[in-house]
Amino acid sequence: MTAPLYNATILRLAASIPHHERLLEPMATVEKRSPICGSRVTVDVTVDGQGRIETLGMLVRACALGQASASLFGTVAIGKSPTELAAARDALTAWLAGERDVPPDWPGLDIFTPALPHSARHPSIRLVFEAAAEAADLANKATAR
Repeated sequence: MTAPLYNATILRLAASIPHHERLLEPMATVEKRSPICGSRVTVDVTVDGQGRIETLGMLVRACALGQASASLFGTVAIGKSPTELAAARDALTAWLAGERDVPPDWPGLDIFTPALPHSARHPSIRLVFEAAAEAADLANKATAR
């Protein structure tokens, strides 16, 4: 028997996304969209002097899986470096693609285990990690000038 794709934990997370407001003055903004399902995530960031996320704003227009992913992302993203975000993004991508056996080292991502056989759902789960990694990198490049 397999676990349900949408469960109470995913639905609870989807309804409680932290940092669910756009920033007024972001250092960088990146929007990502899934062409498969139309889910869309916009991430605004500012970074501190060490290049780590200082403030985060998100606009999430996604299915419950994408919303739950944004919720998990937002709970621990503050203080992460672009390198850490890129590593989490890459590990999530590899895990969803079946290229690694264990979920990424990011709290809670194991809730997406039931989605592993549903490749059409993977882009929505990845969106916030892709957008945030790119936004943090752009913000760091902008401050290095």
